[in-house]
Amino acid sequence: MPEPAFQDYYPENVSHCYGCGSLNALGLRIRTRWEGDESVTRFTPRPEHTAIPGFVYGGLLASLVDCHSTGTAAAAMYRQEGRAMDTLPAYRFVTASLHVDYLAPTPLGVELEVRGRVKRIEGRKVVVEATVSALGKVTARGEVVAAQMREGFGQV
Repeated sequence: MPEPAFQDYYPENVSHCYGCGSLNALGLRIRTRWEGDESVTRFTPRPEHTAIPGFVYGGLLASLVDCHSTGTAAAAMYRQEGRAMDTLPAYRFVTASLHVDYLAPTPLGVELEVRGRVKRIEGRKVVVEATVSALGKVTARGEVVAAQMREGFGQV
């Protein structure tokens, strides 16, 4: 059985995100894990993620970079402190900045691999670099500044 994904540790009140929320039945429900010093998500786009026939919509790629990176930020904070991800206080992050460069068309119908690496941790912010690859070719590159959620954020 594979190691739990970062998203498996999200409490219910922050599990509704379209990209990474396990409680969003229509969402992407990405699953991110460590592979050494890199975080990895694998995702196969569905037909509704089409930009033009045969190719993935760029907004999907941005969503993958976004949610992959905020999950990586949380995991990085736990890792930095030598804590398990199910310990309190919980680390959860939101996107403060998202930048994506599209390097090549991304084919539809193949598994995409998103790889992230923590660039730096600055207090309550974590900067994560990520790439999206299809068939071994990097098709998009992004950088996310993830900000730690304050206590009570997301409560209605």
